[in-house]
Amino acid sequence: MMTVKEVSELTGVSIRTLRYYDEIGLLPPADHTEGGYRLYDDTALERLQQILLFRELEFPLKDIVSIVSSPDFDRKKALEQQIELLELKKQRLEYLIAFARGIKLIGVRAVDFSAFDRSKLDEYAKRAKEQWGDTPEYKELKEKEQSRTPEEEQELMERFMGLFAEFGELKNGSPESPEAQAMVKKLQGFITEHLYTCTAKILSGLGRMYAGGGEIAENIDKAGGKGTAEFTAAAIAAYCCDK
Repeated sequence: MMTVKEVSELTGVSIRTLRYYDEIGLLPPADHTEGGYRLYDDTALERLQQILLFRELEFPLKDIVSIVSSPDFDRKKALEQQIELLELKKQRLEYLIAFARGIKLIGVRAVDFSAFDRSKLDEYAKRAKEQWGDTPEYKELKEKEQSRTPEEEQELMERFMGLFAEFGELKNGSPESPEAQAMVKKLQGFITEHLYTCTAKILSGLGRMYAGGGEIAENIDKAGGKGTAEFTAAAIAAYCCDK
């Protein structure tokens, strides 16, 4: 048996939260001491694990109470479902990371800088560093940026958007054509050479982002014509399926 203090230290859940879980019938203790203090056994700790996984998946507490208190609750089945949901959450986070990187590469750099005042750009850079500053790709990107002048940076971004203009010339054909696949390889090589190492996984994430609409897709379509972002995404998907 463990006291509420010991459970709190073990799990990182505050004593106040554990008491609240008891009050709403979510996690009743296994027993109490003679002094009335809560005690938790292994079964209670297993239930707490389930609760924390559901909370990580952002289930409302009232729903968790209903789920874990149901007589039909199957712990093994629930765990399998939680793993599946966590995998989906992981995929979404990976997409968001790729999306944020893409904004830095296209969504900000490719638009007219007159639309932003300096303070907003500085704030954007600060937030990007806070979120992605520890990733190898971000560090590689910053190192390569520091070796270029502002004029070289501008020229590089123009060349980058020029690649999408080339995709635009192919968009009426098949994204699986040799020409389209060669363009994907060229895009991947350009990113790796001038920005950061573009693995197949990162490239695949960029492709999903291009297909997601919004400002990035709009900028790609401006470079290559309407439908270019969608075509590029399809070409990348075909290229990465065998990687």
